[in-house]
Amino acid sequence: MTLQEINASDFGVGIELAYATHNNFTGRPIYIHPFCYLHKDALIALVRARDAASFIGFKLLIYDAFRPTEAQQKLWDHTPDEKFLAHPQKGSPHSRGVAVDLTLADASGVPLDMGCKFDTFNTISYHGATEISEEARKNRLTLLGLMTESGWDFFRNEWWHYQLFSPEEYPLINDESLPNKMMS
Repeated sequence: MTLQEINASDFGVGIELAYATHNNFTGRPIYIHPFCYLHKDALIALVRARDAASFIGFKLLIYDAFRPTEAQQKLWDHTPDEKFLAHPQKGSPHSRGVAVDLTLADASGVPLDMGCKFDTFNTISYHGATEISEEARKNRLTLLGLMTESGWDFFRNEWWHYQLFSPEEYPLINDESLPNKMMS
């Protein structure tokens, strides 16, 4: 298995998997068990980003990482919008273990102002949104700089989404393949 589990204490990041709670765009939990996984290649890039954030006094807070193909289908069934979600037939970089949704937090773990909440599916979520405060724009640019310098590509429609380059080179992974299942 090329996925590795991430836990907050060992990796020095915050983890609040939104899809294991009601606090997401569907209003209900998608994951029954909140395991946070990433492909080993993505984990290397995440550690670089964590270290860069720490160097300037910030922490990373993860909202989502690996997402089983079954979860991607549930999200799509709720909101079939390719501006914000990959069609399950195509496959999401999350379902390959090479994408992460995250934000920056201060040293005590409080998320910084990013101008809108995670999973806000409209143009205010775009990296280039101008209708947000100067502070939020600065925070988004800081996150963008940290992540791209650490080897991540970004999705222009979501300030929180980063993925490895060429995610299609990694296979899709379903819940049944996991050592600890997330969906059942």
